[in-house]
Amino acid sequence: MLYDCHKLLEIPVEGARLTGEIIVPSGARSLVLFSHGSGSSRLSTRNTFVADVLHQHSIGTFLFDLLTPEEDAVYAHRFDIPLLTDRLVAATDFLDALPRLAHLTFGYFGASTGAASALGAAARRPDRVLAVVSRGGRPDLAGPALAHVMAATLLIVGGLDTDVLALNRMALEGLHGTKYLAVVPGATHLFEEPGTLKQAAELAAAWFSKYLQPIPQTAT
Repeated sequence: MLYDCHKLLEIPVEGARLTGEIIVPSGARSLVLFSHGSGSSRLSTRNTFVADVLHQHSIGTFLFDLLTPEEDAVYAHRFDIPLLTDRLVAATDFLDALPRLAHLTFGYFGASTGAASALGAAARRPDRVLAVVSRGGRPDLAGPALAHVMAATLLIVGGLDTDVLALNRMALEGLHGTKYLAVVPGATHLFEEPGTLKQAAELAAAWFSKYLQPIPQTAT
């Protein structure tokens, strides 16, 4: 596969620098920033698997750690949704300022608690973030921000993840834009069952392909 961009970046945030990997396949028209959940990282096999599927659909990805190693060592930080949301917004603004990425539309992919920060950040950047996908996420933790999300939102939940499924059904009611709840039969919370993560990744790719439309080019 050919890439327009494949490199490590450092995102400056207040008091820290966050490392991330950006991969933009040739011909890509969109970029998806990953917001992983507690106990995960940008190097997790599930995140990289989903990213690979998105690349196959000509969708760029940015995988980064929302916390520094020192911050991640403090367990409470992993569930600090306002902090994680601020970090995702900071990464979005940093990438948005790069001329090389100006032609790309942005989306978020959030897993577990990362779905809450993805939705919170989408509510704060409605003109830049056009689509959000949550996999096994906790969108309910986004709280009042749900009502302000304009991005097209897909909630993917395992059919056997009954508690999280119930929370996603409630969160769906709080979303006022384009929204859909997709249930993957036979999948538990981490989508470890054969074929279930692939199904979730393909659902995400289809959603992003539909709603991350190219930015109209202004005539000069």
